[in-house]
Amino acid sequence: MAWEDFSLDKTAHNLVYKYRNDDKETVNQVHKMRTTVAYGLERFWGEHLRLDGRKSAYWEETWNKLVEIMGQADITVPNNPQDLWNSEVFPLAYRKVTLAILTQLCDCMVWWTQRYKPTRNDETEDDN
Repeated sequence: MAWEDFSLDKTAHNLVYKYRNDDKETVNQVHKMRTTVAYGLERFWGEHLRLDGRKSAYWEETWNKLVEIMGQADITVPNNPQDLWNSEVFPLAYRKVTLAILTQLCDCMVWWTQRYKPTRNDETEDDN
């Protein structure tokens, strides 16, 4: 089996770049995304339902990108929580791989979020 990176860093960049100029609360959702990964796919999937506006859109778009990425690996990720738990629909091995990919995607998104934050000099110039 050959290594495939699935362009996670590029996908992460594109997501962060799209939302980088939103309010600080939306931009910082990526840190919450990374934390939520530890609680499993079901929790991550459900967050877009709990939130509203751009925050919800950011979570949902991140999930949809994950589903696309996993499709490249011939893994179909269910788009509802019942099937995410169902081993007949979504085998444990697929869940583990998907969770690992989501973890890496979120790690990349955190990096890009930090990269796009204004430097201290940028903040000082804006205050003048």
